[in-house]
Amino acid sequence: MTGTPTLPGAPAPADGTRQPAAGRGPARAAPGRASRRRLVAVGVVLAGAFALLLVKGLAGSLDYFETVDQAVAQKGMLAGQTFRLEGIVVPGSVHRNGSTVAFVAAGAHHRIAVVNHGNPPQLFQPDVPVVVVGHFSGATFVSDQIIVDHSAQYQQQHPDRVRAPDGSTR
Repeated sequence: MTGTPTLPGAPAPADGTRQPAAGRGPARAAPGRASRRRLVAVGVVLAGAFALLLVKGLAGSLDYFETVDQAVAQKGMLAGQTFRLEGIVVPGSVHRNGSTVAFVAAGAHHRIAVVNHGNPPQLFQPDVPVVVVGHFSGATFVSDQIIVDHSAQYQQQHPDRVRAPDGSTR
């Protein structure tokens, strides 16, 4: 008689086994528990995806720039990539030709020739730290943007360096 539903009030099977009531399947976990498990699983997946995006995003933004020395050491890896290069403008190396400016950016141990296409900011001058955005083209760094570093801390340390061409201090 296995598999035959037992009607309410009917005697139990002779072998002593109990059959589920008519119309009911095997016992299941309460619907609330299964929903909670699904929500927890979805939450874990979403938290993992968010963490991955956060780590990937921050990894790129934590390296705001490569110094001249770092760029020279990693030149093979950086070839063809656009990145930010930080260095000090070497005095006597600035040459302007229309909207193009060529200069040398120095690090602690190395120097890189930079050619910038576009107008540099008003505070661009020799002996001031700059960040240039661009890529290597052979031994030259080709740039289309110059950012002059003139934070308040830098100004306090070097008050005579950050002056606009009109003589004003920024």
